[in-house]
Amino acid sequence: MTETPKKIEQPKKGGVLAALPLVGFVLLAGLFLYMFQMREGRDASVLPSPLIGRPAPAFTLEALPGSGKPGLSDADLRQGHTTVVNLFASWCGPCRVEHPSLRLLLEDPMLKINDVRLVGIAYKDEPANALKFLSTEGDPYAAIGMDLKGRAAIDWGLTGVPETFVVRGDGTIAYKYTGPMTEQALREKVLPEIEKTLR
Repeated sequence: MTETPKKIEQPKKGGVLAALPLVGFVLLAGLFLYMFQMREGRDASVLPSPLIGRPAPAFTLEALPGSGKPGLSDADLRQGHTTVVNLFASWCGPCRVEHPSLRLLLEDPMLKINDVRLVGIAYKDEPANALKFLSTEGDPYAAIGMDLKGRAAIDWGLTGVPETFVVRGDGTIAYKYTGPMTEQALREKVLPEIEKTLR
């Protein structure tokens, strides 16, 4: 009785080969992220912005109702003094973490002497919620613009709230800080960048 030869199963080509593009993409993405972090000193708060060195985008935003503060436009950023523009939202957890640092910003004597203003843009926020947030956490802003549909934020190149921009007196964007600003970040990064605009 002759045995029928057993079929030798060939490995399926589709399984390993199909995964190669995905593996390659993940490795490439990891490499780009690593190179970016190395270039930026591994600081996720320093994201390059094509707006640095360019005029602030044109925008006109209505005031937050009930705040007693004026609205905000790009013309307000060309009044001859440095302005710190903070994009925030009441629904943003990191914005609550950042808020004490914004209040510290106002207490800096150098900023008071040089008439540096802090203004806010409420990003995709209901006015009542934004007002409640500021009444609870404190309102450090000299002006607050309501960006209900997020159109102004798109022009600012927003990657996520909170984000903070330092704008020179002529309306030119000098610096961008991404993410919640801590007291240390305020002292070591943001304040030195503000000081540069005053020279």
